[in-house]
Amino acid sequence: MSRVFRRDGREQLAVDNVSFEVREREFVALVGPSGCGKTTAMRMVNRMVEISEGDILIGDRSVRDRSPAQLRREIGYVIQQVGLFPHMTVEENIGTVPRLLGWPKTRIRARCAELLELVGLEAGDGKRYPAELSGGQRQRVGLARALAADPPLLLMDEPFGALDPITRFRLQTELRRLHREVGKTVIFVTHDVDEAIQMGNRIAILRQGGVLAQYDTPDAILAHPADDFVAAFIGEDRALRRLALKRLRDVQLEPASPNEPGYRVSLDTTARNAVSLMLEMKTDHLVVEDDEGDVAGVFRFSDTGQLL
Repeated sequence: MSRVFRRDGREQLAVDNVSFEVREREFVALVGPSGCGKTTAMRMVNRMVEISEGDILIGDRSVRDRSPAQLRREIGYVIQQVGLFPHMTVEENIGTVPRLLGWPKTRIRARCAELLELVGLEAGDGKRYPAELSGGQRQRVGLARALAADPPLLLMDEPFGALDPITRFRLQTELRRLHREVGKTVIFVTHDVDEAIQMGNRIAILRQGGVLAQYDTPDAILAHPADDFVAAFIGEDRALRRLALKRLRDVQLEPASPNEPGYRVSLDTTARNAVSLMLEMKTDHLVVEDDEGDVAGVFRFSDTGQLL
């Protein structure tokens, strides 16, 4: 738990008996209404907010076992405002923590080059300054900086909240790819329930007063909200949101010939997008192609029932 003081001087709980386990390499999204304590809960992990009661363990070791400075060098941290040092180049920004850890310059340069490629930036971007970059590029640099010392745990505080929808979608896609490739444990704070559903392997929904309302997989939460608050928070279109979690490769497709007529989509198309496309094209089926471009089968509108 953590206590904070309001402007009138009265003490109140920001996080109240919140307890859940984040497994290694999971991507956990913290979501809830404004003021519910989700950012406070995340910031307690790296002791930017001190715990007044209880404890937080990383592995089997308490976060209180080392100094806040040492702890923060072991945990990646990405915020919405990015927080790059304007007087430093991109390469210097990325190398901040490795320099503090005493890495040799050659190792830092090699790591910066590796991370620039990993987050989708050009090698020449390392010599540029933050003011020369777009918002999306600065956010990529912030992510690279958080990954620089190869921390096992990454904290992300609404990192895409200030970006336009197109850039936000691209970076969400990039982050999901990076999570698959580098296998970090991620705790991701967002106020957007759709973002939480799309990004998280598990979701922690907090209610006002810093109370944990439900902690489960996105599909389980959408299928079985714990109470009326959770049901209202995730919205009435829960069935459509569940379809967004499923891809056509998860469906038992109807066999089809190589010359099957119909509009063609890939196995990675979400069931929700497939339904939307069928409505748009005024058809009751789509022809699904595999990764090699061969026909994998037919997806029919009636097949959505098997996914709910």
